[in-house]
Amino acid sequence: MLYDALVAESRRNDSLDDVRSAALERVRWLVGLLERQRTEFRRSMGHEHRGFEAAGAATQAEIDGRLAACADEEGRAAVLCLMLAACFDDTSLWQYDAEIGTLISRVRGWTPDEVAVMLLRATEYDMGFWFADSLGTVLNAADQLDADGRRAVVPWLRHAHTELMGTTVEARRRASLVQRLGSLLASGDEAHIPEGLIPAHAHWATPLSDHAKTSPTPELARLVRHLASLSGPRPAQRWRRTCLELADAASARDLVADVLRALAEDDPLCSRGSGAHTGWLHGDYHYHYVVHQNDGDLARGVVWAAALTGGPAAAQHLGALALRTGGPGTGVIEDLKLAGAAINALAETGDPASLEALWRLQSRIKHRALRKQLDTALVTAAGKQGVTAEQLIERSVPDHGLAPDGSLERDLAGHRIRVAVEEAATVRLTFTRLDGGTSRTAPTALKDGFPDELQELKVLAKEVRATLSGERARVEALMSAGREWPYDEWCRHYRDHPVTGTLVRGLIWEFQDADGEWRAMAPMAEPPGRPERVRLWHPIRASTDDIRAWRERFIAERLRQPFKQAFREIYLLTPAEEETSGYSNRFAAHIVHYRQLYALFKERGWQADFLGRYDGGYAGVARAEFGDGEWRACFHHEPAADDGGGYAPDYAATDQVRFERREGRRWREVPPSEVPPLVFSEAMRDVDLFVGVTSIAADPDWTDRGENHYAGYWRTATFGALTASAEVRREALERILPRLKIAERCTLDGRFLIVRGDLRTYKIHLGSANILMEPDDAYLCIVPSRGRADGKVFLPFEDERLSLILSKAVLLAADTDITDESILTQIKRGA
Repeated sequence: MLYDALVAESRRNDSLDDVRSAALERVRWLVGLLERQRTEFRRSMGHEHRGFEAAGAATQAEIDGRLAACADEEGRAAVLCLMLAACFDDTSLWQYDAEIGTLISRVRGWTPDEVAVMLLRATEYDMGFWFADSLGTVLNAADQLDADGRRAVVPWLRHAHTELMGTTVEARRRASLVQRLGSLLASGDEAHIPEGLIPAHAHWATPLSDHAKTSPTPELARLVRHLASLSGPRPAQRWRRTCLELADAASARDLVADVLRALAEDDPLCSRGSGAHTGWLHGDYHYHYVVHQNDGDLARGVVWAAALTGGPAAAQHLGALALRTGGPGTGVIEDLKLAGAAINALAETGDPASLEALWRLQSRIKHRALRKQLDTALVTAAGKQGVTAEQLIERSVPDHGLAPDGSLERDLAGHRIRVAVEEAATVRLTFTRLDGGTSRTAPTALKDGFPDELQELKVLAKEVRATLSGERARVEALMSAGREWPYDEWCRHYRDHPVTGTLVRGLIWEFQDADGEWRAMAPMAEPPGRPERVRLWHPIRASTDDIRAWRERFIAERLRQPFKQAFREIYLLTPAEEETSGYSNRFAAHIVHYRQLYALFKERGWQADFLGRYDGGYAGVARAEFGDGEWRACFHHEPAADDGGGYAPDYAATDQVRFERREGRRWREVPPSEVPPLVFSEAMRDVDLFVGVTSIAADPDWTDRGENHYAGYWRTATFGALTASAEVRREALERILPRLKIAERCTLDGRFLIVRGDLRTYKIHLGSANILMEPDDAYLCIVPSRGRADGKVFLPFEDERLSLILSKAVLLAADTDITDESILTQIKRGA
């Protein structure tokens, strides 16, 4: 019988056995009705189910009526009975949430023992959502206890809290229950911190747990409970005020700073020991993480407490934590909530060190959701400074203590150590002896005698490299912005900055005089008089003669720019794009290597979902913002039609490019004709890069793979019309070739560089760098060696394809010296 089974099950040999037995005896009638209900349910599974279903409904109605008529004492006993009977059968699930919730909200007079029975029973439910729902209902009864009653149930409240922290429960539900349990525990024991609220085995929480053990106080307990109550990325003002009050009351400013430092720097946790997937990960696979998902609220609370109470050190650790949990290649899995909290906290501090940290994050974090939070954080921080987000970014570039010329020198053990920015992409660490000899490797005396100082300088050089790389990308992005600066402001934040200045001084700038006239000045040249405003020169605003003159000058004077400016490609709206009105098909219908394309998206700062064989993974759109974030380009692509590969496609087909304009927080699609020329040209330049680099037409050994399903496209595209980037390449070659030893053997003819060797004449396509041999246009496959070109030929800008074309031209001009049999066999086959 059910009654006997429940009585036997309720005996736990604890102080609550009598309470459970008395409750079952008090409502024995209810046990009888529950047993009848279960019998009718089992019979309803048979042939005469309709009749038994009706009987079951009648029994349920009788149960509801009897429960509604229960007085307080009988109602409390009924709740205990229903909780003990819930989920009792192994063959079926019986839940009485509705009945229990109704009774608890109605009856009064709960005793501590009755609440203890319910708390213990709730923790025995083995499904997280049942446990959470039941616990929430039981806490409604616990709330009715007076102060003495709450103190009496503290052991069971602690037990419930421990079980909750170790059970998988939806985050918001967990946060609500933790807060309620914390309030009840605080009213019973003000100095008690619930077990499990501070994770016992997490390195980052060690300062907090040690302090709680050695110096427990009600103030510290209230602070910890408050920190754990933060469930969102940005707390309300009331939470912040309370946090400051509690931190000062507990004298815990240094404590939260220590915990933040540990979050940013201490060893991560390993999934082998604990984690969301511990227990069902097999083999050697494991991962590292900073904070367990059950402890996320406490960690975010610490982040905000440290930001509100800390100084420059807090900003440093907030930035490091955001990068550790949200940046690429950190060795731990992403924790977007924790990274987001650190980013948002940085924006609120108002400390100059926080602005530098935000700048570093903006140049290194690529995740789309975090990028959005960074944009919001920059706007918030800029508002506190009374400037725009763009102004804040350029004013927050770290100078690393470098001198105006971009260098820093230190004397150590008879050596002069120099960290210096050289050119636009190089940061060198050099060592000079007393005799004047220099070396790029540290002398043994420094390695052995001053390892800490040497490591500090190496870290500095690494940080300067990161800043230089970020600034190079940021300044190049200004090519689409059309922004202007007051001359004094430009000098302060650009020309005279020790890092940014090394880039700026290699570019062409335009200066506006008092009459409103703009005049372009060569790199390093001082403008005449005192200009009013400054802007970055772009060839789309210049005449053909001016562009030609600048290009001639850069070749003649061997000036190399930090990025392609004088030789920058220009993309103007075509009649076809005006007719289509809504999009551009200029780079549609190309077949590209998809993984290479996706990697290039990331490198150039475009955001795109990864194509794959999953719902929504067929249609791809890569997006990037231009013009200081006011415009967005959308490059559509999809898996190639003949790609029958695995989870992710090997090849993709390109499609339309569309444009959008920001309107508040939304984007509105606009036709290309409405897009500013600077924005249109820069966006199309990126798309041209994507297609030019990743197209199978640029794959020299494609025809040797036997993949004939794209052979038609390959043949057409690999020797087809030149794109804007290839046209610029052609113009550069017109100026470079006359200065080379092989000049007499080279001529430019339309799409090709013609190279006359002794064995044959060769046609190198200026777009793909692939080769045809005269007289029959036989294809010559030369696979480039891995690694960079030797740099013997001066190029005014970085262009791997141009370097490849020149290296092939030099090789083929002396074709009788070729020793590679794979190349010679192809040349002699038709000679």
